[in-house]
Amino acid sequence: MTKSTKPVLILGSAPGVLAARDLPKTLFSSIVAINNAWSVRNDWDYHISPEDFPTDRAPTDLTPGQTRIGAAEYVPANNTYGGIVYAGATMAFTAGYWVLAALRPSAMIFVGCDMVYPTTGNPHFYGTGSADPLREDITLRNLEAKSARLMLHASGQGCACVRAPGGESRLIFPPMELNDIGQSAMPKIRANPLAFDRAQGYEDTLGYFVESGRYWDSAPSYSTERLDELDQLWISAGNSAQASDQPAT
Repeated sequence: MTKSTKPVLILGSAPGVLAARDLPKTLFSSIVAINNAWSVRNDWDYHISPEDFPTDRAPTDLTPGQTRIGAAEYVPANNTYGGIVYAGATMAFTAGYWVLAALRPSAMIFVGCDMVYPTTGNPHFYGTGSADPLREDITLRNLEAKSARLMLHASGQGCACVRAPGGESRLIFPPMELNDIGQSAMPKIRANPLAFDRAQGYEDTLGYFVESGRYWDSAPSYSTERLDELDQLWISAGNSAQASDQPAT
């Protein structure tokens, strides 16, 4: 697919996603809705959800141009970037890698994907729900590290990763005011190639690639200590990244 010059809007389920409800569709090459976020606006292009997403909560009356994306599509896409064990098995990251592989955008704008859940009030725009990224899972021990990894892989494709501002976020992406989309340049970063290669090389050494995506079938063989070391390498790589208009070190 030819690289798009417009960003892709990725919608999650945090209450802040409603800020993206009325953004003009013309600003984006595509709109990707994760799980229940398809109900935020009716002009989405792709709905992406895991295999265990309840059928009674999925969209049924698709309009021309709308497509549902499942494991058959997103697992191979994630494998292009090393696999779900390294990517992080929650849908914000899964969707990001699918978008990188399938849509090749100039930027990805994440709204409602901060993975921070308040102790009071509704943690989701539709009310209450499970905090999936916070479950005990071998692939989700450090969400900031996983977001750094996604941001740096995207950077290598010339794609910026940004998030809507406003409050705490587990995504380390630079924030961007939604009203500035289409008016201001995307805040891009440039990976430190040595730090990136160090983290990538450690992944290759670990060999935790699972082509089927069903990493839980071999979970006892994973070392939490080594995965934590890998996460720290990605955090270091994220911290050493620079603005794209500056020379790499």
